Amino acid sequence: MTSTTLPPLGDDEELRARLLDLVGAIEPWDSLERTHLTTTAQWITSGAPLHRVRKPDIPPMHLVSYFVVLDASNGRLLLVAHRKAGLWLPPGGHVEPGEDPWSAVVRECQEELGIPATPAPLTGERPFFLTVTETRGPGVHTDVSLWYLLSTDADSITSYDEEEFDAIRWLTAEEVLEESVEVLDPHMHRFTHKLRHARAVDDRG
Repeated sequence: MTSTTLPPLGDDEELRARLLDLVGAIEPWDSLERTHLTTTAQWITSGAPLHRVRKPDIPPMHLVSYFVVLDASNGRLLLVAHRKAGLWLPPGGHVEPGEDPWSAVVRECQEELGIPATPAPLTGERPFFLTVTETRGPGVHTDVSLWYLLSTDADSITSYDEEEFDAIRWLTAEEVLEESVEVLDPHMHRFTHKLRHARAVDDRG
């Protein structure tokens, strides 16, 4: 499957319809994700602003695209040590006004890891997971994050954005789950359980 960059969305109504379609197609992993999906759908339809227009917290709730990169050969996943957050996270960034969330993945993947965004066969160009999270530190705000899955070979990543990240690590699902939740994105364990289950189902059939 090849990666594509979608054209800019024409207007606010088109964007909201696209987001509702993406959110509505996500199968909730647990009651918390179900709550986050409901909260997000209500936020989208409320007419509230969706995009960050001034760093770090204007408006106080805005849209983010995360992408979890999977090593195509052994299934390990990539985490980055995010300087500002002080946590190990998937790469990603804020969705710009008029930008499709997948286009944000394509842009951020090139900027942060220097590779094209190749969607994982498990999901294609649709998000796999959704979270609504209050950030830590100064400028507290709420990120509505769509989590995408990408596929590559680990040795294809030879550099990364050192202004954003202190380091990168490739971990198995089991190694992620062994990490303390205190050093990870607060939803990383839940995401990993959902991914491990989905891959097991996919392998069976």
